[in-house]
Amino acid sequence: MVLRSVSFPIAALAALLALVGTIALFPQQFGHWRPEWVGMVVIYWVLRAPQTFGIVLAWCLGLLVDVLRADILGMNALAMALIAFMVLAAHQRLQLFPVAQQSLVVFLMIGLAHMVVHFLHQLLGETSGGFNYLLPAVTSGIVWPVFRGFWDFVNRKLE
Repeated sequence: MVLRSVSFPIAALAALLALVGTIALFPQQFGHWRPEWVGMVVIYWVLRAPQTFGIVLAWCLGLLVDVLRADILGMNALAMALIAFMVLAAHQRLQLFPVAQQSLVVFLMIGLAHMVVHFLHQLLGETSGGFNYLLPAVTSGIVWPVFRGFWDFVNRKLE
């Protein structure tokens, strides 16, 4: 992923589409499998332009997710800030990884963020067993090559 000029309207469109994807209708039996669109947008844009898109913008997107999901304010904001921090800490290495290895890293980062959110829900007394909260991380890792390819294509066409 070669860093080029950043198109702010494209980044805003990606964030808007990710927020819509977060609340869009999804078959109920597959609800746990919905990819973490906002997390993937945070990873993509922090990888593409680490000097511009950082922890604060990721936190703001997470706060919007909290509002859209009617969740406790700050939970998803913390998760998105954590993802942005992890990407910023290793962005130079991550840019050199092949797409398959990036998919694994996306799975791990989003999985860790979901673990933090699940832990906070457990602290507040919500009970849910199993590891279903990690399924969005699995689908995000699977979808990552297509997601990254699409946004790279859009950025190349509009530069």
